[in-house]
Amino acid sequence: MPNGNGKRVDSSDSDLKKYDLRIKKIGVQNFVSPLTANKRVYESQMVPEDERVLAYIDKSVVDSVINNKDEVPSFEKAGPREKLFFEPGETVSAIVTCGGICPGLNAVIRGIVVMNFYRYNNQRTLGVSYGYAGLVKELGYEVKHLNPSMVENTQLRGGTMIGTSRGGQDAVKMVDRLSELGVNVLYTIGGDGTQRGAMDIIKEIEKRNLKISVIGIPKTIDNDINYIDRSFGTETAFSEACEAIDSAYTEATSIHNGIGIVKLMGRESGFIAANATLATNQVDFCLIPEMEFRMTGEGGFLDLVERRLRRKKHCVIVVAEGAGQEYVRDPEKIERDESGNVKLGDIGVFIKDKIKSYLKAKSVHHSIKYIDPSYTIRSCPPTPNDSIFCSQLAQMAVHAGMSGRTGMVVGYLNGQFIHIPMELATSKRKKIDTNGQLWLSVLEETGQPPVI
Repeated sequence: MPNGNGKRVDSSDSDLKKYDLRIKKIGVQNFVSPLTANKRVYESQMVPEDERVLAYIDKSVVDSVINNKDEVPSFEKAGPREKLFFEPGETVSAIVTCGGICPGLNAVIRGIVVMNFYRYNNQRTLGVSYGYAGLVKELGYEVKHLNPSMVENTQLRGGTMIGTSRGGQDAVKMVDRLSELGVNVLYTIGGDGTQRGAMDIIKEIEKRNLKISVIGIPKTIDNDINYIDRSFGTETAFSEACEAIDSAYTEATSIHNGIGIVKLMGRESGFIAANATLATNQVDFCLIPEMEFRMTGEGGFLDLVERRLRRKKHCVIVVAEGAGQEYVRDPEKIERDESGNVKLGDIGVFIKDKIKSYLKAKSVHHSIKYIDPSYTIRSCPPTPNDSIFCSQLAQMAVHAGMSGRTGMVVGYLNGQFIHIPMELATSKRKKIDTNGQLWLSVLEETGQPPVI
């Protein structure tokens, strides 16, 4: 399981004080869950409506909150409820996947379909083709009727069986389509852009006073969703990245003064790079977006690479794609992709060229091998552990949807599955705390200085 050691949450956290952590419900829960009939399995698993999970687990932090006469922030605990808003056997669900592909998407889709079919007796789960674009009728994309046989073994494949797309769509047209299809629960699988789009859909639903629940399942390979320890696909990503690092290490150690550079995903958060560095024990320098580093001068990155090369006769460098953007992007010409993300400059190629020029000027004979496995990583199937996690997220999402909750994402925090308001989950990106345990472990493993 990946280390989710992001910015430490403490008693002064302004976000948790600013946001209402309660989850919306679209109506009174009048139906008894069919799960209650299986007392042997579910009696001890039914979650009381008022059960919550504390946001803080350090005793000193909890004591500080209590001493200030504040209430300890907490999130609603996820899981099956005894009472439901939607009638079992009559509920129509729809699934949409948006943004870039990520290991585990098919496992989540499968989990939602199977959970609806076998546990809540819902025969109609719709797969919306090509993201939010598939909810715009005029674009003519197919809506698939999914059942357990159609999704069998799909968790063993990468990508998304229903397709994806980037960019937003007109909320009015999307809600028109949901109403036409008779959808009761919409499951939005995607990152912060997807969930912000879901909030636009919710506003339109509320404007029309419709009874449609919208449940988010956070998909971010970078593990950068706020207040979530772990997002699906991250473990698979850094596990696959280990193969690329091992290849770079093999290349670097097979020749005199060999250098291997691996660029990994991580736009604003370096969790994949940090965890892959720790998992391989083969990396000399790990560069992430959360750190600043100087390229030149004594103690600068190029100087440190030369020193390491002279001492070890080889050097392996891992760099997250969002690191060092001040060197490769013109702040006066910011471009964005269809999802609204800032387009990144290629820091990997920049570093390779800088090292090459620097060592050539110093007459240091060397050989550089550069590897960018990003598309290979994100298109692979999930690891077994990630696949388990995907199934559990799907199960928790269906429990939440059937109970009539809306405007929330399912997450995992402090060892528990929880419900997080969409507004909070998309408020900012989670980042590595460079004073925290995860980054300290990276520094101790690589031997690189705290400040470059």
